[in-house]
Amino acid sequence: MPKVNVYDMAGKVVSEMELSEAVFGVTPNPAVVHQVVVNYLANQRQGTQSTLTRTEVSGGGKKPWRQKGTGHARQGSIRAPQWRKGGIALGPKPRDYSYSLNKKVRRLAIKSVFSDKVLTGDMIVVDSIALDGFKTKAMVGMLKALGAEKKALILMPEVNEQVIKSAANIPGVKTALVNTINVYDIVNCDKFIVAKDAVAKLEEVYA
Repeated sequence: MPKVNVYDMAGKVVSEMELSEAVFGVTPNPAVVHQVVVNYLANQRQGTQSTLTRTEVSGGGKKPWRQKGTGHARQGSIRAPQWRKGGIALGPKPRDYSYSLNKKVRRLAIKSVFSDKVLTGDMIVVDSIALDGFKTKAMVGMLKALGAEKKALILMPEVNEQVIKSAANIPGVKTALVNTINVYDIVNCDKFIVAKDAVAKLEEVYA
């Protein structure tokens, strides 16, 4: 079973914790993680881009010159794609980019990223993340003590407005709950900070 140290908010080791082999000890599968990240990013796309075709731009109802005898190439409309201010040929139109993946694939991907963070030492378990007010300075101090001054993802077992709002103004820091966690956010962070109670919930959900 993989083991990790448990820290307090001051960055001191207070205990050691055994993690579930089924959740934090699997062999990471980069191909599956890539599939899920691409799926997540595709599902985030709005798909609202739109260009005007030759039927939608104004003008061009009349043939600009007769078919033969002018010396010019034959033309049917001044709003064809080759003309200035003409329509766009084969341009993007509004569409839905989202698609779904199998549940087993998504579960394997999230277990892979959990296990990878444990293997690389980038998962930090904190015994309790709690503040006595809305204090960004205290949150910055905790991140500095834990060596997580770059991109960090803080995983909470339940909503804690003081923690969420205290972290909201810190660049590169994001908070998430056990039921809202996704593979992309974990891959995208340098340090994965997890409250001890959230570890138990993750093992309950994904074991």
